[in-house]
Amino acid sequence: MKTPLIDNLQYANFSPRIFEQMRAGGVDAVHVTIAYHESFREMVLNLEQWNRWFEAHPDLIFKGTTADCVRRAQATGRTAIFFGFQNPSPIEDDIGLVEICHQLGIRFMQLTYNNQSLLATGCYEDYDAGLTRMGRQVVSEMNRVGLVVDMSHSGERSTLDAIAHSTRPIAITHANPAWWHAALRNKSDAVLSALASSGGMLGFSIYPHHLAGGTSCTARSFCEMIEEAAGRYGAHTLGIGTDLCQDQPDSIVEWMRVGRWSKVIDYGEGSASNAGFPAMPDWFGDNRDFGNIRAGLQATSLTAEEIDGIMGGNWLRFYEESFGAAT
Repeated sequence: MKTPLIDNLQYANFSPRIFEQMRAGGVDAVHVTIAYHESFREMVLNLEQWNRWFEAHPDLIFKGTTADCVRRAQATGRTAIFFGFQNPSPIEDDIGLVEICHQLGIRFMQLTYNNQSLLATGCYEDYDAGLTRMGRQVVSEMNRVGLVVDMSHSGERSTLDAIAHSTRPIAITHANPAWWHAALRNKSDAVLSALASSGGMLGFSIYPHHLAGGTSCTARSFCEMIEEAAGRYGAHTLGIGTDLCQDQPDSIVEWMRVGRWSKVIDYGEGSASNAGFPAMPDWFGDNRDFGNIRAGLQATSLTAEEIDGIMGGNWLRFYEESFGAAT
């Protein structure tokens, strides 16, 4: 097979039009979010919707569970869809649901979404207590069954704890270095160095609140940041996780930020004057635009092999090593 194109995080308002754009862009695999604040049963309803899409559009998409699914997607001209949670809410307070979720096809789970959870501390909390007692046990169970620990929305200490406690490499599926743009959601050099040293993966986000310059960020700036990160951490630890929220109404960003935990509006990385989804930069609006990233990387000092890895080869290797039960 040729080197795959993998986007390891999207939360678009999925539709046949977006599935067709995935094919037009040559995207072999996408990790999609199927839960933010949902309970287990509500998450299952989201799985049911995806099953209907798989049944209705078998020529465009199918459910991915292993690295071989990426190869099959490329061989058949389709896109493999991998499932993940951005919050541990679907496992509720039951560690046994970790294995059940993996059996249902979930392959990534964040231990927090901005707030304190039963497992760890989110990046918006004033105090980060690190992994909880349940968190340490859940990480061990995730390691056992092959459910990837994702710390994209977690605090500094919690992320370092997860890297240290996990016996398998973890992922930060969608974030950028704080040395490039100091958003609360972006990650420190200490975290990214520890992640890389442990064999983990970072997926670069194109969500405007994570970009230097926001919507006005240029492809050149984004790609030069990736070049710098490759020099610091090694290109083999890097991939793409766009955090694409294409076609979502602003009511969804409210659900993401507020869920059921607050009676008042939390603006997250936005503000009262900029409460909705920010506009994407002009060089990346949908799945047909990955060529702009590749072209930008080709204008840096990165080698062709390093660029292929960042565009998907590194995620494929990570899938190969991460999705099966521990041996």
